[in-house]
Amino acid sequence: MKRALILAALWLCAALAPPASAQVADLRSTTELRVCADPAAVPMSSRDGSGFENRIAALFGEKLGLPVVYTWFPQGSGFIRKTLRAGVCDVVIGYAQGDELVQNTNHYYTSAYGIVTRKDSPLASVETLEDPALKGHPIGVVAGTPPATNLARAGLAKDMRGWDLFVDRRVEDPVGDMLAQVKSGELAAAVIWGPLAGPLVKQDPELQFTPLLKETSGPRMFYRITMGVRLGEDVWKRQLNSLIRRHQDEIDAILREAGVPLLDDYGKALKP
Repeated sequence: MKRALILAALWLCAALAPPASAQVADLRSTTELRVCADPAAVPMSSRDGSGFENRIAALFGEKLGLPVVYTWFPQGSGFIRKTLRAGVCDVVIGYAQGDELVQNTNHYYTSAYGIVTRKDSPLASVETLEDPALKGHPIGVVAGTPPATNLARAGLAKDMRGWDLFVDRRVEDPVGDMLAQVKSGELAAAVIWGPLAGPLVKQDPELQFTPLLKETSGPRMFYRITMGVRLGEDVWKRQLNSLIRRHQDEIDAILREAGVPLLDDYGKALKP
């Protein structure tokens, strides 16, 4: 009898407790599109709303009929923990596919790292990090990124000039610094993530960006970009997937206008 009473009590507790999925879903706002974003990750996101991820967020807010509100936090160590997982915002607009800190939506674009040079540089025709023409020339790269590995494998370690990966971009600007040094000639080239470099290079007639589509070894240079939501929020993920599918042309138009280099899903060629 005593065992039966204990089992009954456990069953009652389980019946009264809301399911885990409901607890997760309750974190999402139904009255606002709450976006987790870096306030100074220009040209992707910016507190002034000028970034291309801001424009995509505005598009989705319009389609959902919801105002867009932001939780700002520098994108680096602790970003997901203190924003998305803390329940203060509900979506990261740009997140690399496969990262286990978030649940990824379907990807909505693919881009790649590339080489930035002056248009009048003798290195302007370089298309791969294995090109011997790069040897002996100072090359900017963010430490810890895939191209840093490929540059080292190509025997260019002594030519690399490194910038930190995780910085507070409100006070430091690695990409801007590298581009300025390429333009001045202090660097012969810089290898930078396309969505960061492409829009900034588009604004400067003296610079060019060449995507790395021909690397034959080392880490891959292209990545698919998704939106990130909390683990377990499957309904919200499906809703975002539907928006991505139905409005892909509008998303592409925002990215192209910004100057983001768009590739096919396999990272082999520019997207037509």
